[in-house]
Amino acid sequence: MSVVKINVLTVPAEQRETLEKRFASRAHAVENSDGFEWFELLRPVEGTDTYLVYTRWRDEESFQAWMEGPMKSAHQGGGEGAGERPKPAASGSTLWSFEVVQSAGPKSA
Repeated sequence: MSVVKINVLTVPAEQRETLEKRFASRAHAVENSDGFEWFELLRPVEGTDTYLVYTRWRDEESFQAWMEGPMKSAHQGGGEGAGERPKPAASGSTLWSFEVVQSAGPKSA
């Protein structure tokens, strides 16, 4: 059964562009991970400072393997050049976990 992980990020208005650029610079970093199924970065549009990072995985084990491997390395290494690690763009985060009970994809033409 697939699992969904939603990282709820509190991002001050002055850090939005920084957050989006950091995700863009890491584009495709997660897609090659075993068990990865889907990714979306969701920008708030209704007066909130909450971004959602949506990922879907084949199973919990695939997500945990990514957390302990590629994700951990990316966050420890910075990825924005050598030297001091950049300050986080988010001022807080919470991880939500879900099992996929029902799913529908787009209709094919």
